Amino acid sequence: MSRLARLTSILLKLQSKPFVSVNDLAEQFEVSKRTIYRDLDSLEQSGTPIIPIAGKGYSLMEGYNIPPVMFTESEANAILFGQKIIAKTKDESLVNEFNKATDKIKSVLLNIQKEKTDFLANRTIIGKNLKEERTSNYLSEIQKALTNFQLLKIEYKKKDTKTTTSREIEPFAIYYNPSENWILIAWCRLRKDYRNFRIDRIQKLSNEWQQFTPHEMPLEEYVEIQKKKIF
Repeated sequence: MSRLARLTSILLKLQSKPFVSVNDLAEQFEVSKRTIYRDLDSLEQSGTPIIPIAGKGYSLMEGYNIPPVMFTESEANAILFGQKIIAKTKDESLVNEFNKATDKIKSVLLNIQKEKTDFLANRTIIGKNLKEERTSNYLSEIQKALTNFQLLKIEYKKKDTKTTTSREIEPFAIYYNPSENWILIAWCRLRKDYRNFRIDRIQKLSNEWQQFTPHEMPLEEYVEIQKKKIF
């Protein structure tokens, strides 16, 4: 990779994350930490407002944005495949939000790239959920509540019954299982424990706009606990 390409990639990393560490950049680009420090200094000299964050790394000044970047053909194709895969999910909100995001990305593609991605779209089939059924519309709202540590109130339908139960839950994590169901892992205040909630069984959802204390348990620790319960 040329130095110019590396500088551009570092700039994109800085824009896409809250902060990046010198160690991570050095490992990714397979150069020394001294080289990364020189690259960061070069970016600062060119007018890029880079801010050091004690004990973490470096970040871009809040509000600073670089102009839209150009995509390679492979990157444009990857975006297309991502859209095709997301289209098969059963949550309406995720499909809508992803489509709006990809429309913005596609707006900076060259005309020849747009023609190629359109051609590829017509020659690509992603299996499962062929009827493109939508069984839920809450994933985007759940994502926002999870990242902002906001309490949710839900009406949840129990398995194989028409009975519903009201729960106040603290979103913890989200996963997508092979049966194509989105699952919300949350702390249930009623049961005083973590519970799994299939999003397609949530009949009603409201954000209580009440913040809860972030969970200290890492997701990896939660997964290990669940494995022990199984085995």
